[in-house]
Amino acid sequence: MNQGELTIHLRRCFWFRQQDASLVNCQGYRLFNGFYEGLPGLVIDRYANTLVIKNHSRQPESLAKQIEQIAHSLHDTFPEIESLLLKTRHSQDAEERRGQHLKGQHLPMSFTENDVNYSLDLRLNQDDSFYLDTRNLRTWLLQKSRDKRVLNFFAYTGSLGIAALAGQAASVLQTDSNNTFLDQAEQSRQLNKFSGQMRLWTSDYFKAVARLKQAKSLYDIVILDAPFFSQSRFGEVDLQNDTISLINKARPLVAHEGRLVVINNSLFVPGSQVIDEIEQMSRSGYVSLEQVIEIPADVTGYPETIRSAPPADPSPFNHPTKIAILRINRKDKAV
Repeated sequence: MNQGELTIHLRRCFWFRQQDASLVNCQGYRLFNGFYEGLPGLVIDRYANTLVIKNHSRQPESLAKQIEQIAHSLHDTFPEIESLLLKTRHSQDAEERRGQHLKGQHLPMSFTENDVNYSLDLRLNQDDSFYLDTRNLRTWLLQKSRDKRVLNFFAYTGSLGIAALAGQAASVLQTDSNNTFLDQAEQSRQLNKFSGQMRLWTSDYFKAVARLKQAKSLYDIVILDAPFFSQSRFGEVDLQNDTISLINKARPLVAHEGRLVVINNSLFVPGSQVIDEIEQMSRSGYVSLEQVIEIPADVTGYPETIRSAPPADPSPFNHPTKIAILRINRKDKAV
């Protein structure tokens, strides 16, 4: 796209977000997803009155000219914006990875999504401390967590567990290997003044599973939002090649007729592979696919704005972040 075409296309993408009724109660959403809307490597997110431009290109300088043009376009289109942050994922400079101020110095410490407050640290690391693509899952948790015991593995900053608390869960256990991330979850709990029980546990996934099994702990909802790949001395996570063993590790912690929420965010794993793996587990009669959670349109792009497809076909999911709700039956019917 030349400069004029890019400006017109961006305004079209922005317009569709502004018309999206599902975003009325959301201060955080994706304004532009260049991976699918015509400018690979570039993403723009909005949090309250701050915009975050993300340069994901492995050759960051290749997008410098477009980013300069986009920054001007954002100033014109959103005059109410107080701050503009540029995060360069593959920069050699740690500060550039965390984010450079292009406008303003004040960044929001929190934002609201569907009447729930979430703590925010936009410069926490190379990400934003929040995943916009799981918004519909947070809505599901708001609706399904009442009086439930919820376990959130790989919790990151705990937004899924906070949504469960907002949905009046009886208890929430959030576990992650990074206590700095979990501090954000505690700040979110305090922002909302929740009275429900939330426990934070800094632990490796495999170690946490072993201890919970030993304690014979059971949960009504277990969430598995694992990274694409990770290794520790306790085990290995590999969503591309071995999702089933990861799921089977957690299955014994799900109470009879409970739910196991599985998220596979691997860009190169097709949706058909995830479905095949679920069908393999279903043959036992103790696992069944109950629901697929779609990714919001502001993240995927709209039919009128999408210009390219992901490298692997995610269908029947609508995005490479593939979210499945599994219903678990136990042979011992333990609850």
